[in-house]
Amino acid sequence: MENVKIDTAEIQLDQFLKWAGILPSCGETKILIEERRIRRNGEVESARRRKLHDGDIIEIEGLGAWKVVHEEG
Repeated sequence: MENVKIDTAEIQLDQFLKWAGILPSCGETKILIEERRIRRNGEVESARRRKLHDGDIIEIEGLGAWKVVHEEG
């Protein structure tokens, strides 16, 4: 699992995946959610604009897992 640092208290799921370079566009998030391939903290995610916070773990089937880490900066 890779830690991904953010400098805000929260970030939307689709923005997080694009910003971290995990997916090339926010539209890809929608497709993976429809295919039920994204999990947040072990649960299948259904909202691409779900707000993520420090400590949340995102898993994408076949791609990997990432932990949201908030750092003031």
